[in-house]
Amino acid sequence: MITSPVAIVSILTLIVFGMVWLERYKGFRKLGAAAASILLAMVLSNAGLIPGESQVYDFFTGYGVLAGTVLILLSVDLSSIKAAGSTMAKAFVIGAVGSVAGATIMGFILFQSLGEETYKLSGQFAATYVGGGMNFAAIGHAFATAEELFTAGIAADVIITAFWLVACLAAPILLKSAPEGGVETAPADTPGIESGHTLDKALYSSGGVVTLVNLGAIVAIMVASIWVSTLLAGRFPAIPAVFWLTTLALVLAQLPQVKSLKGSTVVGNYLIMLFLACNGAKSVIAKIVEVGPEVFYFAAGTVGIHGLVIFGVGMMLRIDAGTLAIASQANVGGGTHAMAIATARGYNSRILPGVAVGIIGTALGNYIGLAVGNLMRILL
Repeated sequence: MITSPVAIVSILTLIVFGMVWLERYKGFRKLGAAAASILLAMVLSNAGLIPGESQVYDFFTGYGVLAGTVLILLSVDLSSIKAAGSTMAKAFVIGAVGSVAGATIMGFILFQSLGEETYKLSGQFAATYVGGGMNFAAIGHAFATAEELFTAGIAADVIITAFWLVACLAAPILLKSAPEGGVETAPADTPGIESGHTLDKALYSSGGVVTLVNLGAIVAIMVASIWVSTLLAGRFPAIPAVFWLTTLALVLAQLPQVKSLKGSTVVGNYLIMLFLACNGAKSVIAKIVEVGPEVFYFAAGTVGIHGLVIFGVGMMLRIDAGTLAIASQANVGGGTHAMAIATARGYNSRILPGVAVGIIGTALGNYIGLAVGNLMRILL
């Protein structure tokens, strides 16, 4: 097994490069480089070629994705966000209802196999699939879940979340209800993007020459934004760092001097793809086999029911599949995953609404998880 951090970074960058290069072929483009990167990294990890845990993954799923967030948000025009907000909120609520229904139904189905601890997992999976993975641990500690179930639940969550990322990346194309071509066009007067250069293309090309001064400016903005958001989160602990980061980046993005900078979107997209590849590499199926499949079935069933509800009801309400996919990721993976889906598919106007509902989900997830867990304790 390859364990050298430098070697692991080399493999991840080769995966992303290879998958982006293959997008020149129409058939492969339907899957997309982001989804393919997750799957290939997952295969290498489960084959034992690269580890399931590494400080490299920690970096790209930490500071790496934060850096990508800033760079992508620097291309967002606030005037394009308003229309997406209410629809995203509606889709998010539908998804939250689906997650609660899924965790409840799977609790009844698996009660005989899991025993008296079942209500705890119902609460944990309801919480984590309403507002993201960080809620799983909080509810687990609140209910004092048995250690072996807690560990198995985390492993199942990582794997299911990675597979659901792939599904949500594919949904806008397979369901064909996204805006034509799946892209959003930048306003003609946007200084940083040439006329006719869509935001989708900006994810793959700077649209012009990137000078050293230009590059230095976007890197300085990126690093300073992360630093300031961390300071603010420390000063106001009730408000998560991603809120400060998003707000700061969006404010800066409205400045003409920042709008004129080229290359931030394509560099941010690259970092997001590395983040997604790391999520695939962390999904080691053997962890599930070690403790039995019931917890995996619990997670898979909960997300499956969530998916049926959000895409079924959402499509009936004529909400486009792109918005539903982003809202679903806000439920299942949190604001960061919602942003990753929006970025990978070129839905830049939906990045902020996706992050916003993700933050709301994180805040509400623990309350919902406690409510579902305690209700299931009475019913089971």
